[in-house]
Amino acid sequence: MDNMAIADRRWLRRKLTFWRIAAVLLLVAGAFGLYRFLWGGPQQSAKPHIARIEVSGLITDNTELLERLDKIARSDNVKGLIVSISSPGGTTYGGERIFKAIRGVAEKKPVVSDVRTLAASAGYMIASAGDVIVAGETSITGSIGVIFQYPQLGQLMEKLGVSLQEIKSSPMKAEPSPFHEAPEEAKSMIRAMVMDSYGWFVDLVADRRKLSREDVLKLADGSIFTGRQALANRLVDTLGGEKEIRSYFETRGVAKDLPIVEWRAPSSRSPFAVFSVAQIAKFLGYDDLIPFAGPGQLGADKLFLDGLVSVWQVEPR
Repeated sequence: MDNMAIADRRWLRRKLTFWRIAAVLLLVAGAFGLYRFLWGGPQQSAKPHIARIEVSGLITDNTELLERLDKIARSDNVKGLIVSISSPGGTTYGGERIFKAIRGVAEKKPVVSDVRTLAASAGYMIASAGDVIVAGETSITGSIGVIFQYPQLGQLMEKLGVSLQEIKSSPMKAEPSPFHEAPEEAKSMIRAMVMDSYGWFVDLVADRRKLSREDVLKLADGSIFTGRQALANRLVDTLGGEKEIRSYFETRGVAKDLPIVEWRAPSSRSPFAVFSVAQIAKFLGYDDLIPFAGPGQLGADKLFLDGLVSVWQVEPR
């Protein structure tokens, strides 16, 4: 083999090595970018910032959100918290836990509740945890109250020729039942439970909004309000958006030029989720074509909320 051929082979080998290294670097960069896109990237900034979390959809007992709020409370780099809310409410217990977690943050740093399109019932309960509540003029809020619902399948079972037999230890066990009309004792039991939780909710609003219990009771009949009406009824503190939020933070000693960092929930904790059809569709921009592309979307519109519920519902006609 002559010197020219040897030189050509060395040149080809170096060129091949270069492209191999470039391919590996490109793969690593792509994997990192995909990770940040799907999982939201690092949850904490290494520099001082204002944290923002979102409370949206139906409210349930959300352990992951509670853990995130605890991290925010303990982070020295978080100088303030914005809680952005777009929710019709959900379980009363879920709202209670999130409310208390936000109050835990407020003991260490200022918190602003940002009412977006809707913060009703348990959504408003959570909003009241902020030091101040900022709403849009046409935001919907209020619906202070508690509801307990259960289906009645007795007539359907009769039409199908199906009957249910039961043996129970006491008359109130498993009442109210969806398989027969609830006795008055069961209705009284549930009514007492609902009113006890309702009283707790009313007292919470009275305490947080610095209103008398009598004034809150006038508003706590399940009515909803626009942001303008809520301001007139002292259910929110001001109308506006980010400008008003930053103005409040300045009064609490938070620098006005601090960046706002989204503290998002991870899309998934599974390392194999990156290969799921839904995640790939989301990455390619076709998530609207996949009915289950978003976490928790499967059956979300048919979600059954167990227990006492604080949620604004539009009755179908």
